[in-house]
Amino acid sequence: MLCSIGWLLLAAGCVASASDEVETGGADTGRDTGAPCVAAAETCNDVDDDCDGAVDEDGVCDDDPGDTADTGGDTADTGETGVTATVPGERLDLTNWKLTLPIAAEDDPSSPREISQPELADFSMDPWFHLDVGGDAVVFRADAGGVTTSNSGYPRSELREMTDDGASRASWSTASGTHTMTFTAAVTHLPEAKPHVVVGQIHDAEDDVVMVRLEGDHLFVEGGGDNLGDLDGAYVLGEPFTVRMVAEGGRIDVYYQDLTTPAVSVDRDVDGCYFKAGVYTQSNPDHGDAPDAYGEVSLSDLAVTHE
Repeated sequence: MLCSIGWLLLAAGCVASASDEVETGGADTGRDTGAPCVAAAETCNDVDDDCDGAVDEDGVCDDDPGDTADTGGDTADTGETGVTATVPGERLDLTNWKLTLPIAAEDDPSSPREISQPELADFSMDPWFHLDVGGDAVVFRADAGGVTTSNSGYPRSELREMTDDGASRASWSTASGTHTMTFTAAVTHLPEAKPHVVVGQIHDAEDDVVMVRLEGDHLFVEGGGDNLGDLDGAYVLGEPFTVRMVAEGGRIDVYYQDLTTPAVSVDRDVDGCYFKAGVYTQSNPDHGDAPDAYGEVSLSDLAVTHE
């Protein structure tokens, strides 16, 4: 006996019970058929809202903000604008940075390769500088046997602050203006023989001024070879942390996690300064590490301001 939707059909002598389902070609509409269907706009809710016998059709669930399109593992949602990041320059603002890598320059095997703007905007090179698997951070790696700059015996995959959209080198004074770098990082790997890396620093015209440095599980601020103050005495590899470095009035404050109270403060009146961030591996084969031993750091956020 043919039954229609939930009301009494006296002419046919058929009454639909509250347990009867509307025939939709076998599809489960998710709707109680004991009452007439009132059409509405289809939404992603496992219910036939528009009464056409189909559930969640026309791609309504494709716009769910909790879903991220499958991009083959090579791209990821930036989490800020919804734009898909395919290279580090789309994850971090690298407009005013230059990158130094632990590999030989194409025109000079004795010098490290440097990537400047505009090339840096679209640059990626696994394993030295690339997006992590989830696309949530930029990975920097420097091997102990890598090529070094002329004034250092240690390799780096590190950003150097620039100005004018990357055309000129940044150079500022701790005594004039307010200069701030904030970054969120995680150290993910250390060399075995000498497990030391630098994650971020303020450098002047001649040498480092302050550096955020990890030795084993000891995270601290170093300057001129001295421990200027501890940040974490039991750091666990892979744990993200946030640091803010502020230089003003001839003083440098370093904040750790709590960005309202400095963890370390030092008086430094210096010129020719610039920020650096990434991984500066503090080992080489002379310290007992194999050439392919490496330090690795991921940066998920990086911002610089000058006022």
